[in-house]
Amino acid sequence: MKSSQPDGLLLIPLKKGHWTYVTRIVEETGIPSVILATLGILLVDHIRQLYRKPGVYLISSQDNFDAVEWGMRMVRAGRWMRESRILNIVGSEPAETTIPVLETQIRTIPHERFYEVFQQTEATAKVRDLAKAYSSNAREIVQPTQDDILDAAKCYFVLRQLIAEEEADALMMECLAGLRKPHKHVPPCMGFMTLRDEGIPAGCQADLNATLTLLLVQYLFDRPGFQQNASMDTERNHYFGAHCTSPSKMNGPDAPAEPYVLMNHAEAGWGCVPRVLFKEGQDVTMALYLSGDTPQMIVYTGNVIRCPSIPPTGGCRTNIEMRINEVEDVCDTLGMHQAIFYGDHGEHLRDFCQLYNIPVLT
Repeated sequence: MKSSQPDGLLLIPLKKGHWTYVTRIVEETGIPSVILATLGILLVDHIRQLYRKPGVYLISSQDNFDAVEWGMRMVRAGRWMRESRILNIVGSEPAETTIPVLETQIRTIPHERFYEVFQQTEATAKVRDLAKAYSSNAREIVQPTQDDILDAAKCYFVLRQLIAEEEADALMMECLAGLRKPHKHVPPCMGFMTLRDEGIPAGCQADLNATLTLLLVQYLFDRPGFQQNASMDTERNHYFGAHCTSPSKMNGPDAPAEPYVLMNHAEAGWGCVPRVLFKEGQDVTMALYLSGDTPQMIVYTGNVIRCPSIPPTGGCRTNIEMRINEVEDVCDTLGMHQAIFYGDHGEHLRDFCQLYNIPVLT
């Protein structure tokens, strides 16, 4: 095992006497290990020995193959993160880097290349069909013109082309730079929505930690995430997050889309962006992977209270007001640009962090 270095191990002791072999393998190889022990095989001291040990996911249960599947999914996600490339559209110089621990590759291309491809892209039939779909599927169109919506659709195809040319699995972009005067391109927010709906993570503002989180969540749960700016309602003790883009297919690419409204970009004051309306009462998880030589993870769970109306609420167009289970005072919530996604997956994320020796801060 030490010489071949598999991505992970599935260890199944069939009797108590096998436990010394299991512990030896875990200690000597350092390979992420999923251990399945049918109920009654292990005693309490055996369980306590490895249950909370970094690098291990221990299952002591009767025929719980869903847990085994989850263990294998975590190992697969770890492998996929190592094999993935994030396209970074920012600055003026190309670059190649690799993230410590997860080993995800980052390929940077100059922002100017996005401008050039956008200018060269014509309003083809496919572009017009997507623009029509944006309009017809919207619950309401508030500020954007048809030209704004057409340009938003074009932006999706530009991003798709760059992803294909660079053989990337996800992207992130310094998207605000081109929105300021003089305008170089339209807000890419509708394109980000469609990419995420298709299962391709797209991170705003070239935020590496947010994009890594979106990619990891996609691999673990087949769900897109809503990257957002952190804020709070201090009077209600509720968390408030907002951004000018979000996936609409919050339950995954094959699920129906949540309703959305088309508005202009909050900071730029022009263009076309989505205001996605999340389901009230929906359980959600909020997470942020903090990269580095000793990475950490922020994990919270909660549920959606509402998406406050704009106006009277200000700020970015897609917003969420939610309860958070893990804090008494919402102002103690950690992070910025955390990813919010559907489902109560806090324990699953903590399992992944334990298996890959990533400390959880919450």
